[in-house]
Amino acid sequence: MLTIILIITFIASIAGSISGVGSGVIVKPVLDALCDYSASTINLLSGTTVLAMTIASLIRSRSHSVKIDSSIGTPLAIGSAIGGILGKLLFSMVIAGSGNDQLVEIIQNLVLASLTLLVLLYLGFKARIRTIHINHKIGTVMIGLVLGVVSAFLGIGGGPINIIVLCFFFSMDSKTAALNSLYIILFSQIASILLSAVTGSLPSLSWLLLEMIVCGVGGALVGSIFTRKMTHRAVDVVSIAMMAVVIGLSLFNAVKFLIQ
Repeated sequence: MLTIILIITFIASIAGSISGVGSGVIVKPVLDALCDYSASTINLLSGTTVLAMTIASLIRSRSHSVKIDSSIGTPLAIGSAIGGILGKLLFSMVIAGSGNDQLVEIIQNLVLASLTLLVLLYLGFKARIRTIHINHKIGTVMIGLVLGVVSAFLGIGGGPINIIVLCFFFSMDSKTAALNSLYIILFSQIASILLSAVTGSLPSLSWLLLEMIVCGVGGALVGSIFTRKMTHRAVDVVSIAMMAVVIGLSLFNAVKFLIQ
């Protein structure tokens, strides 16, 4: 079981680094399916792995031709950091209010499947969709805030919604959107994990977390090598493949928790 989780984490980190979606969209549903951990522990394992993967990807990307657009990425990242805190608080409130981890897992998986389906449809028809370009800083921060809330609540670090937002609202191509998405994920995850540490709500750490972090970093480094050589179309194909896997895993988990 452990070996399977680590292999999937490594592969998901490669794909997540290439697409900018982050590895959490695969790692989180896999942990839901294979592990009997609490929702809080799974969120920590997934979120920390994504953070490690993101840091490695961004460091590696400094030598790439594609760069972060700081005029867009930084306001989004600031909003995402605030959203990461709010999303974590929302998650804690839902856990405390429901007193039922299974219900929370069902909600998370159904929301993730729905959002991923929307992104999959967008990627399939994006050639026909006319994009816009928002230049308003406050509006950009607010968009980042929404992204941060969603990613922190779902425990996926970033997620497919980042890509659709960057492509549609800021007219970015696939590679630029992928890199800026990782930049946003970085701030959101740091804020979310720091809040957990400050409030003392971090679950106990384990060797599994350390091993997943190593796989996340390794996958990110391999992914950055592939990214240099891939076309925008190839990046889209990786993203679409990830979306299909995420939808399948999320629906499987929702049904599993419903019948338990």
